[in-house]
Amino acid sequence: MSIKDQPTPPRSRQFGNIFLIIGALFLVANFILPFVLGSQIPGVPYSLFIHQVQEGEVQRVQVGQNQIRFQLKTADDQAGQVFSTTPIFDLGLPNLLEEKGVEFAAAPPPKNGWIGNILGWVIPPLIFVGIWQFFVRRGGGGGAQGMLSIGKSKAKVYVEGESAKTTFADVAGVEEAKAELVEIVDFLKTPERYTQIGARIPRGVLLVGPPGTGKTLLAKAVAGEAGVPFFSISGSEFVEMFVGVGSSRVRDLFEQAKKQAPCIVFIDELDAIGKSRSSNGFYGGNDEREQTLNQLLSEMDGFSAEGATVIVLAATNRPEILDPALLRPGRFDRQVLVDRPALAGREAILNIHAQKVKLGKDVDLRAIATRTPGFAGADLANLVNEAALLAARNGRQAVAQTDFAEAIERVVAGLEKKSRVLNDKEKKIVAYHEVGHALVGQLMPGSGRVEKISIVSRGMAALGYTLQLPTEDRFLMDEAELRGQIATLLGGRSAEEVVFNSITTGASNDLQRATDLAEQMVTTFGMSKILGPLAYQQGTRPMFLENGMPNARRSMSDETAQAIDREVKEIVETAHQQALETIRHNRDLLETITMQLLETEAIEGEKLHQLLNQVQLAPSNLHQSSEAFV
Repeated sequence: MSIKDQPTPPRSRQFGNIFLIIGALFLVANFILPFVLGSQIPGVPYSLFIHQVQEGEVQRVQVGQNQIRFQLKTADDQAGQVFSTTPIFDLGLPNLLEEKGVEFAAAPPPKNGWIGNILGWVIPPLIFVGIWQFFVRRGGGGGAQGMLSIGKSKAKVYVEGESAKTTFADVAGVEEAKAELVEIVDFLKTPERYTQIGARIPRGVLLVGPPGTGKTLLAKAVAGEAGVPFFSISGSEFVEMFVGVGSSRVRDLFEQAKKQAPCIVFIDELDAIGKSRSSNGFYGGNDEREQTLNQLLSEMDGFSAEGATVIVLAATNRPEILDPALLRPGRFDRQVLVDRPALAGREAILNIHAQKVKLGKDVDLRAIATRTPGFAGADLANLVNEAALLAARNGRQAVAQTDFAEAIERVVAGLEKKSRVLNDKEKKIVAYHEVGHALVGQLMPGSGRVEKISIVSRGMAALGYTLQLPTEDRFLMDEAELRGQIATLLGGRSAEEVVFNSITTGASNDLQRATDLAEQMVTTFGMSKILGPLAYQQGTRPMFLENGMPNARRSMSDETAQAIDREVKEIVETAHQQALETIRHNRDLLETITMQLLETEAIEGEKLHQLLNQVQLAPSNLHQSSEAFV
């Protein structure tokens, strides 16, 4: 697919330059030069001029429309210095001049008066045209891309060309979404197969999913497979500061699409113009975004009535805020979920991106895919690029497995901060803290496998980190597993309490995450024996009814809020005691691993696994969930 460009005609630029030159000369000849020459004659106030006339000091006067020039007498009645003044409305001036015997006359007309009149009528329009051409070129290169085309669509048009096109072979990890879009491709290639039996293809397809999952790539692949023109535009490009520009661009976009039908119109970030019109709690309004949305709804209702095969693809990662009118049948009939890939999908995506780099013989893409749960397609592409950059920085000819491991840590934990040097006391505290996370996390059900412990600073605030990676993709978690996660988060603080009998500020992020997870258990997941299987909204934010009108009532009573606080505190405190007992029961192992960590600054691999396999469950925790800790 290639971008279709339109060359800018050069004549408009030539004429614009000529008009600017003529206008500049006219300004110099008629305004700037007379002003400079006139400024050589000294000016005086009009009152002083009248006083000098009354005293008989003025010899002659020349009265012009915008200026009065007068010449003073000398001692021998000869011509003296010339002065000027600004005239005011004074009907008695001629009588005064005649009474004092002063020669006066009107200023003679210019010798080129008729030429000046013609130039006065011709030159100003030429100046205006020249300035207009200048701003047109500044606005976008002249022609259809300049100021005159502010209401034109800014969509990029991709047509069949010599360059490589995007196909479904370039998209991996979203097999279900591709299967949904194959029908669209088939309709664009052979529409008669569907129309002869009365079937109607969806007018609009909405691609929904988190950022970086490949929604835009999927849309390009549909156009590449079908071999039809592809109009691509972002939702934010419709709306400008000028009223009516957005709706005008929508009309122009669909007019262009009808001329090149069958084709595909792709609108990225649809939520920029498709936000619900009642999002402020009230219907109605006349803002620019709403007018643009109304025009889009109108076009999607009417463009297919003329027989033009135009399919609208749109992408958003916030479908919950879209206007309901966009999602009704007849507009965006079909919603396709483009979610984060599973293990097999991540491996397929890595295979596609790894084709662009040189891989070493030790690279295992399956192992890399296992260590990257939750990564989207863009994250995996960035991971491969980071690994290639690390290999080049280290002077290697191919990317090794260690480069991918380091790249994963950079993406997950941040850039390694070798310049951040801790003193011996702080390093010791960080070491015990991270080993405490690892010991508790080793025993908790549903926790990921501890792969690395490090006291090397990374990112903006992490003085050390414990890297846990899941052994499989998980989609559901039970209450015991969530409580185990909270206990793991509190393992670092618990280790500080046991060893130093004090706490530091290093556990602030752990406490925040543990509290948030406990609140979700109580208010969202219904894991509370006191409150029961109910969901509660936090705070006193106004809720909205189905009709879009705001409901100002409180989302919960004071008694319920207090009960939630007690439940959250009980969950976190129980997990804290569980972590403390685990640390105390494995105190010797805590010291052993910490001493090795202080010597090497990082422990990982088989050596770490052998050490953590020695962790034992505290006897007081056996009654909580004996099966979960096997």
